[in-house]
Amino acid sequence: MGSEGKAKVVDDLINEFINLYGSEPELIVSSPGRLDFLNTHQDYKGLPVVSVGINLRTYAAFRKSLGDKAVIQSLNLKLLGEEYRDEFRLKEPSLLKGRWFGNYLRASIIALKNAGFEVPAFEALICSEVPIAGGLASSAALTVSFIGGLNALLNAGLSKKDVAELAYRAEHDIMGIPCGRLDQYGSAFGGIIKIETKPPYRVEELPWINGVFLAIDSGIKHSTADIHPVRQKELSSGLRSLLAMNDLPESLKTKLSERIDEVKWEEIGLEEITPYLNRIQEIYRRRILFTILNNISTKLALKIIKGYEPAYTELLSFLGEEWRESINKALGAADNKLALIGLIMNYQHHLLRDLYDLSMPELEVICQASISAGAYGCKLSGAGLGGTLISLAPSTSVADRVCQEAISAGARNSMKVLIDDGLREEKLT
Repeated sequence: MGSEGKAKVVDDLINEFINLYGSEPELIVSSPGRLDFLNTHQDYKGLPVVSVGINLRTYAAFRKSLGDKAVIQSLNLKLLGEEYRDEFRLKEPSLLKGRWFGNYLRASIIALKNAGFEVPAFEALICSEVPIAGGLASSAALTVSFIGGLNALLNAGLSKKDVAELAYRAEHDIMGIPCGRLDQYGSAFGGIIKIETKPPYRVEELPWINGVFLAIDSGIKHSTADIHPVRQKELSSGLRSLLAMNDLPESLKTKLSERIDEVKWEEIGLEEITPYLNRIQEIYRRRILFTILNNISTKLALKIIKGYEPAYTELLSFLGEEWRESINKALGAADNKLALIGLIMNYQHHLLRDLYDLSMPELEVICQASISAGAYGCKLSGAGLGGTLISLAPSTSVADRVCQEAISAGARNSMKVLIDDGLREEKLT
C-alpha cells in the first residue's frame, strides 16, 4: 500500500477515535507484520532467523485520560460485529480466560509494570491490516505497536529492541505462548534483518533485495500454541535419546543438552552426528536433522544476500543430486542472485515438509502452482499446517501471474507485499 493508502488508514483511525472517545488521539504508532523468511522454527532453539517486515501494519491510537483505567477498543472486531471493547483498572491488570484480544494488551501492560514503568489511564483504538492466525505475526504486530504507543505516550525512551523484548515477555512469559523472538523483533525492526536469538539478541540489518514478495493466504487456520510445543517436545525427546547412548563421543556430548535452546547447534557437524541419529526413532532423527540442515542453508542464503556467488559444485554438494536441475536453472536466471535465494527458499520448504511435517496436500498444490507460474521460491511462513506461504517473484508481472495461479490452486487470497519499516510513529494528518 502506498503513502496515500496509509494516510487514509490514519485518517479513518482518527475519525473513528473521535467517534468513540469524543476527541482526537494524541498519537498513533504502527508496526508491520513479518514474513518468516529464512530458518523457520529455529528461534526457540536459539538459532538466528531472518525476517522481512511488510506493508501490512497494525495501528494503535492513544490519548491519556482521567482516572485509573485503560479503555481499549478494536476497530477490526467492531466491524465484524464481535465484542471489541476491553476496560480494566491499571493497578493490578490480569488476564481473562479464553482467547480474548485484550489479553495481549493486558499482558503488555503487565510487562511494562514489571519493568518498572507506571502506566497512566488512557484510551486506545487498535486497527490492524495483518490477517489473524495467518502466519504473518499478527499478535506480535499488535503487542509491538501497543507497547510502542505506550512508550511514546509515556516518553519512556525505549529502543526498538526494548519494545521487542517487552513484547516477547508479554507473549511468552506472561501469556505462556511457546514462541521465540522472531515475531517481536521482526515487527519492531522491519526491513530484512537477521536476528540472533541468544543473548544479547543482536539484530543485523541486511540489504533489501530485488524481486517481489507475495503473501499467499491458504485459508487454513492454525494456532502456534498447537504446533510449537509438539515439535519442541519431539526435539527434546530426540536429544535425550542421543545423550543416553553410552558410546556417544564426549566431543559431541558436550555440544548437546536436553534443553533445545542450550544445544550448540552451530558447532555440530552432520558427519559427526549422523551415525548416532540413525539409531534413534525416525521422528526424532528428522527433527534434529531439520534443525541442522535448515541452519546451514540459512548461512548460505545470508552470504548470497550479501553478494557471495556460490559455485555450482558447492551448491550440488550441499543440496544433493536431486536439486541438480533446479541449481542449473537458478544459475542461468537473468537475476541469478534472486533465483538462488528462491532456490534456498524451496529447499527450506522441503525441509519443513519432509523433516518437520508442517505441510499439507492443499499447501503443496498452492506452492507448486506458484513455482509453475514463475516464482523463484515458495515456502511456509510461520508455524505451518496452514496459514501463509511466501513466494518470491522476479517482477511485478510474474507476481501478478503467481497471485492468480495461487488462488486458482485453492488459496483464499494472494497479495503482493512491499518490504516496510519497523515500529514508527505516524503523522497525524
